[in-house]
Amino acid sequence: MFKKFRPLYDRVLVERIENSDEKTAGGIIIPDAAKEKAQVGRVVAVGSGRVTPEGNTIACQVKEGDKVFFGKYAGTEAGDNLLVIREDEILGIIEN
Repeated sequence: MFKKFRPLYDRVLVERIENSDEKTAGGIIIPDAAKEKAQVGRVVAVGSGRVTPEGNTIACQVKEGDKVFFGKYAGTEAGDNLLVIREDEILGIIEN
């Protein structure tokens, strides 16, 4: 959709990491239309940070390449597997 995209302020561009589970534990195959969207993604781009009322900028805690977990209804769709999310909608960073 975009050739280049740079988020502003405390927004983060996240690429969803799709879950590869296509069968349930009982062996039932889940069709694509019934699958829930992934809540895990990789950070692609990060904005400059949140601006305080005093005019200071607080840098984002996430960085490009971090694997993050976010809420089911977080962010705005920005392409096939891309989301623009506010940093405070990210619930945590997934460590290896």
